[in-house]
Amino acid sequence: MIKRSFILPGILISITIWGLLSLGFWQLDRAEEKRQIESEIVLAQSNPAQLATQVDELLGKEHYQVLLKGHYDDDKQFIYDNQIVKGNAGYYVLTPFVLNDTTAILVNRGFVPWYGDRDKLADIKVSNNDVTIKVQLIKPKQRIELKQQDIEPSFPVLIQSLDLDKLSQLSGYQIIPMLAQLDVKAENGFYRQWQPFYGSVDKHLGYALQWFLMALVLSLIAITLLIKNSRK
Repeated sequence: MIKRSFILPGILISITIWGLLSLGFWQLDRAEEKRQIESEIVLAQSNPAQLATQVDELLGKEHYQVLLKGHYDDDKQFIYDNQIVKGNAGYYVLTPFVLNDTTAILVNRGFVPWYGDRDKLADIKVSNNDVTIKVQLIKPKQRIELKQQDIEPSFPVLIQSLDLDKLSQLSGYQIIPMLAQLDVKAENGFYRQWQPFYGSVDKHLGYALQWFLMALVLSLIAITLLIKNSRK
């Protein structure tokens, strides 16, 4: 017979085991979500790059490679600061690529290290002639700013986050809410080794295994205590 003194601890242990199991199944769900995302990306990147002629087309083409026809605006470039690539601190060069008179997309032309001299920018000039470029589209992520940045309106503008509304005001273009990563073989770029999307499926599976093992260990402890309590 189970003693009364064991009822409350038993309830608490049961609730804890239920919580651990819930966390484990939640991690399995997350792993499946990431697996589906990875499959969609692999499918998107397996398609050959095609010319996107309509602005609306770009919004549904995340992770796709596309061809864009237009021209760079050399006079309104942005220096996306506080980037780390292969252990080097530096910046990305973001150049508006003008698709029509009022609309542009930011093209990430690659990474440039500071080399300890933050007062000296690399030569980022680029021709304004009409060209067709190959890019991969991603959705820009705005970093959390610890304090509001005072942006100097003189170009090239140093920025700490991708506030596209603010960048649209500064540039005078309606900037499409997508970021174009310039193809590694394209001209007019800097260091480019774009990281593919990693959905961390294995990480979620590992977390799920940890939660399930903790639930198993706690269950074995609870069974042992229950047996001992019943014998007294």
